[in-house]
Amino acid sequence: MSDLPTGLVTFLFTDIEGSTRLWERYPEAMPAALERHDSIMSKSIGDHAGVVFRTVGDAFCAAFSAALPAVCAALEAQRALHAGPWGAIGAMRVRMALHSSQVDLRDDGYVGPPLNRVARLLAAGHGGQTLLSLATTELVRDYLPDGVTLRDLGEHQLRDLSQPEHIFQLVGDGMLRDFPPLKTLTNQTEAHISRQHKLPGMPEIDFDAILKKTQASQPKKRKCKGKGTPEGGLF
Repeated sequence: MSDLPTGLVTFLFTDIEGSTRLWERYPEAMPAALERHDSIMSKSIGDHAGVVFRTVGDAFCAAFSAALPAVCAALEAQRALHAGPWGAIGAMRVRMALHSSQVDLRDDGYVGPPLNRVARLLAAGHGGQTLLSLATTELVRDYLPDGVTLRDLGEHQLRDLSQPEHIFQLVGDGMLRDFPPLKTLTNQTEAHISRQHKLPGMPEIDFDAILKKTQASQPKKRKCKGKGTPEGGLF
């Protein structure tokens, strides 16, 4: 794979939201829809000097030697996907994520933590939404096309990653703008806390202190190793 960018690389990962459900509901319409999706993604990536280095089902993994062309490719693809006629299926919602990093390149392609980070960033988004890591944002924020902005979504803890990620959303005309909260560990924790409503007249309860006290009073148990729950995703 000698044609792959090296050094500081920006990755663009994409996949169709709910593709399994779409195949179940529209088995006759999906082949043509998927072909159109693939054409839009390939053209948008190729027009901006990106290289597709892996496809997994309907997911695309592309690499760019610069961050701004990667963002422009995502922007062009989202606009085309949003505008395109999709027949019986109604809409094709594709989530996208971009992350920039120095990378390791071996004979069989890219390896290392940057791929895991962009994959987890992709998993946090929704169909039609394009998310950028802080690293990519810092490279492009002063050079965005006219009418294109970045929405600060805050810092989030992503599954299986020790370091949190400050996430931004690409916003522009001709694409969806508003989405549910990101699917991150941070939002899951906040949602759990918000459900612990205090009834009128009740004193404040320190749930963390109660939990720590309970754990401290329990005898320590040996941990048993078992099989973890398999998790989907590209990596």
